Amino acid sequence: MNTQEFVSIFPTGEKNDAYAQYFVGWSYLNMLSTEGVAIGNVTFEPGCRNNWHIHHKGGQILLITAGRGYYQEWGKPARELNPGDVVNIPAEVKHWHGAAQDSWFAHLSVEVPAEGRANEWLEPVSDADYKKLK
Repeated sequence: MNTQEFVSIFPTGEKNDAYAQYFVGWSYLNMLSTEGVAIGNVTFEPGCRNNWHIHHKGGQILLITAGRGYYQEWGKPARELNPGDVVNIPAEVKHWHGAAQDSWFAHLSVEVPAEGRANEWLEPVSDADYKKLK
């Protein structure tokens, strides 16, 4: 990792092996809070992105802390993300997020508490669609 180009204010954490099957490329996870509200620092290597997924009965908030990445909702254009950006993801919205092809990327993932909350992991973002992003 080139720290001159990528500086995260939270420790990167360990390789995200538990969720590796839902990512293209490597991500790293450092859980900052697991009580009350789950907050994780998720770091993506260049080109890494998670699969399309849906948060049922609870949404997610992304607080972008470092690098450059993307967020996309199903049927909408991808949105470029940079440090300081905030993404509010409502429950039941199919989406993905991850790093740009040429940049590390980090965000805090805040899980909105809800009874019966669950994630549904879906298909990967296609390489063809991902490579169209600048």
